[in-house]
Amino acid sequence: MNLSELTLDREGLTAAIACEDAAFEAALREKAYQVKVATVGPEVYLRGLIEISNRCVKNCLYCGIRRDIRCQRYELSEEEVLTTAQMAAERHFGSVVIQGGERTDAAFIRKITRLLKAIKSIDTGADPPLGITLSLGEQPREVYEEWFDAGAHRYLLRIESSNPDLFRRIHPSDPMHAYDRRLQALYDLKAVGYQAGTGAMIGLPSQTAEDMADDLLFYKEFDAPMVGMGPYNPHPETPLTLSGAHYPSVQRRFSLGLKMIALLRLLMPDINIAAATALEILDPRGREMGLLSGANVIMPNITPREQMVKYNLYDRKTLNASDVQDLINKGISIGFGRWGDSKHFVSGI
Repeated sequence: MNLSELTLDREGLTAAIACEDAAFEAALREKAYQVKVATVGPEVYLRGLIEISNRCVKNCLYCGIRRDIRCQRYELSEEEVLTTAQMAAERHFGSVVIQGGERTDAAFIRKITRLLKAIKSIDTGADPPLGITLSLGEQPREVYEEWFDAGAHRYLLRIESSNPDLFRRIHPSDPMHAYDRRLQALYDLKAVGYQAGTGAMIGLPSQTAEDMADDLLFYKEFDAPMVGMGPYNPHPETPLTLSGAHYPSVQRRFSLGLKMIALLRLLMPDINIAAATALEILDPRGREMGLLSGANVIMPNITPREQMVKYNLYDRKTLNASDVQDLINKGISIGFGRWGDSKHFVSGI
């Protein structure tokens, strides 16, 4: 396949995803990087990732912190979260992400509200107040409203697969894990006023090139201002892994991860696209390669180390995250002290 033959409809995206020609993939990544620089600029925006808790009420079949898995549970105290956010401010990260297992109990909801207000009051010197992204799963609309009013302005809720049948195959069959419920939560976030981001896993068992093309078209139809997607990395103790289901090789999943970033950049030129940590699980240069394929956001993990190792969504034993200075040394421009809001979102207001 030649790059000149690429079309951004379902047929063309499917063909590009299925193509395993190295020359085509390299040309595609280079083209996407050029589009990124032309539309959103060369800068990479930082989101300091704070993994607040690995306690979760959900039981997703692929997840290493699912409710029924045996693991060491933890929850950061408010003091630990604020200390970590202060560190992000001192490093001029511009923004933080509070991510955690899904919980809807009143105590947790109130805790997040208090933390949002406290983080917004952190002195950042000459920089604006810290921007805040949340990734805390499906919540009632009134909770989204409460957190938005308290200071959160971006929310990432991944669809995981836009194919309802595939979604059902990777989740328990009950109302708590319903595709329509996830979709409603996404539209609630948008209605409240968030920059509502989403994303899917890449290289799932039984996932087809058509499924992945449909994921890209779902982001466009939803008009997502930001997307966080990454390769499927199996956790050894989850039902999906233990079922023996077949999934692509490490090399293929890594290639698909980069290709999906590149295709999305061409399809939606002015959105924010994260270079997911999942890429770096598969290749030490994964995050850097993601940025060179069209991504413009990275999320350095600043969770206290003793707790970070417990947030085991997938097998993270091989994690070798490149730090920000390493990226600077390689000539990548970092947008220190900036929120880095989606140009697509801002232009659409």
